[in-house]
Amino acid sequence: MPKDSIRLNFGYRIRELRVASGMTQEAFADHCGFARTYMSRIETGGANPSLEAVKTLADGLGIELGELFKGI
Repeated sequence: MPKDSIRLNFGYRIRELRVASGMTQEAFADHCGFARTYMSRIETGGANPSLEAVKTLADGLGIELGELFKGI
């Protein structure tokens, strides 16, 4: 796991959980109501998602908000 920034670590965690759920990046972005390019930026640490977006990601994955931050 990358150690240089919380955004990179968070993006890695989102990607890990998304892949484990069996969704493609495009399908997950659609499920969350985000553009695929925005989802890509989140997963690569290029975006700094708002608290509302973080909650949407957790809901989209069907997990508690705090679960997103495990291991970061």
